Amino acid sequence: MTLLAALKGFYLEHRRCGDLDGGVEDDRVRVTRTCGAQWCASWRSARLPGSMRLIGLAVALAVSLILAPLATEAQPTGKKARIGVLLLPPRAEAGGTYIQALREGLHELGYVEGQNLLLEIRWAEGRPELLPGLAAELLSTGPDVLVTSGSESILTLKRATDVIPIIMATVMDPVALGIAASLAKPGGNLTGLAILSLELTSKRLQLLKEAVPRLSRVAVLWNPANPGNVLVLREVETASQTLGLRWQGVAVRRPGELASAFEAIVSAQSNGILAIEDSMLLSYRSRILESVARIRLPAMYAFRQFVDAGGLMSYGPNIPDSFRRAAVYIDKILKGAKPADLPIEQPTKFELVINLKTARALGLTIPPSVLGRADQVIE
Repeated sequence: MTLLAALKGFYLEHRRCGDLDGGVEDDRVRVTRTCGAQWCASWRSARLPGSMRLIGLAVALAVSLILAPLATEAQPTGKKARIGVLLLPPRAEAGGTYIQALREGLHELGYVEGQNLLLEIRWAEGRPELLPGLAAELLSTGPDVLVTSGSESILTLKRATDVIPIIMATVMDPVALGIAASLAKPGGNLTGLAILSLELTSKRLQLLKEAVPRLSRVAVLWNPANPGNVLVLREVETASQTLGLRWQGVAVRRPGELASAFEAIVSAQSNGILAIEDSMLLSYRSRILESVARIRLPAMYAFRQFVDAGGLMSYGPNIPDSFRRAAVYIDKILKGAKPADLPIEQPTKFELVINLKTARALGLTIPPSVLGRADQVIE
């Protein structure tokens, strides 16, 4: 309604009500029953000529019409987006970093916890056996969207619901794992970001071989409970043949098996280690690094968190950045997009991080050809 039309209607209504007759009201408040307008009332103090009262009331009406849209725009909708997050890594280590990145990504898009956002987070603290129960807890909160990472957590949520949208902040090969029809059209209720672990495996072995020219036998730390790790081992076999390496898989299903795993590495006379992507292994990063340092072997890791904490080298995408990017998927789904129609993204940048302090402790000289390709060198 235009301001002119509103004022005209206001005048005619109040004229009909007799409120603009130019007379003086009595001492009582008069409300005309036939008028629906809130201004059809007069008070003892309103002893003004009708034309002046008309001007005053018209000004009030004009101001209210101008301010009404602003007030409406500033009002919160009252609806808070409820996001459920299921994480296997401990909150005190990698898990906390991932959540911080997710919060930052959501904040950049205008989501503020307590105002228009509720985050329901469940932590497995490195214990995969807790995932099913935690997934059930999350579903009971009525989330609009679910967020997780890693094959075990993703498959747990997929088994729990085929209705609620699931955003995968990191996943190895969603097509090979059977959780997406294709990267372009995932179908179902899952979408997110793939970290291309299978393709990265050969690159990691190649970089480790270049950094340690004497490398001949590699011990591969993996988790049989992680379906994605089974896929990676096939790539290890292919890459090892190409590079002329022998390899031995060293299975670790739970932290209690770490001691025996490193005994097996020593017994096999391995002279290098490859630790592939697994949230459980990442959860026990400190214990793994201590064991690697004790047997003094060069190691390549999938996650840079190992190198930040004293590991030799890592190569792969920036996982916290993937969680930050997951916020974009959340925003699209909350605005009506369907996960089945949102393509699964692939990383475009991979980081090579080298810890020279650890190299010196191992008596290892990293060739300039490798150092020159590093995105970050920790002195």
